[in-house]
Amino acid sequence: MSEALSGKVVLVTGGAKRVGAAIARRLHREGANLMLHYRGSEREARALRTELNATRADSVALVQADLLDIAGLSEIVRNTVGRFERLDVLINNASTFFPTPVGEMTQATWDSLVGANLRAPLFLSQAAAPHLKKTGGAIVNITDIHADRPLKNYVITRSLARELAPDVRVNGVAPGAIIWPEDGSWDDLTRQRIVSHTLLRRTGDPDDVARAVYYLVAEAPYVTGQIIAVDGGRSINI
Repeated sequence: MSEALSGKVVLVTGGAKRVGAAIARRLHREGANLMLHYRGSEREARALRTELNATRADSVALVQADLLDIAGLSEIVRNTVGRFERLDVLINNASTFFPTPVGEMTQATWDSLVGANLRAPLFLSQAAAPHLKKTGGAIVNITDIHADRPLKNYVITRSLARELAPDVRVNGVAPGAIIWPEDGSWDDLTRQRIVSHTLLRRTGDPDDVARAVYYLVAEAPYVTGQIIAVDGGRSINI
């Protein structure tokens, strides 16, 4: 068990399945206590809580919330601190991603994308900041390999790093082809084309992302304002 995370408290949004669950398992294995946020994946969230608490009792709790509800974001943080009496790390993992062609975009799709991918992480980070400052904590934003390109401009990582320094470190992890969307919107040809632009010529694993998150949380005390691409080299070969 890592001394770096033993007794530390981590809040993971979208932590019930996929990459979020991999992050949760990795950090828990290294000694962290977890507050796992979920929106609709109650069955998966409860199963993961049971799994992890079986290895270390009372080390994992759940909080259900819709991150588009700005008023409820502070409550997520309050629930975490109320349960574990501290907060050391915030992992902004929950996101929404779907195509929005010009001419088909609506206010609802705009609100969903901006709300989940930008507004919620920003306001959740703001709510968590006072507690993170007390513990010398960290924020890790799970972004996208297009973090520095037009597709999904995740500006809050670097701006927050400036705002919260020197007390809180803020970094990002930008996954590439790790897990395909669940809605089946990417057919085999699209997937093959994406992998062909990946220098390693293969998809990654959720634990590849989790390892990068662990590094930023536990092994990088002099790293802030950075975005690590975990994408098999795709971001330099697009």
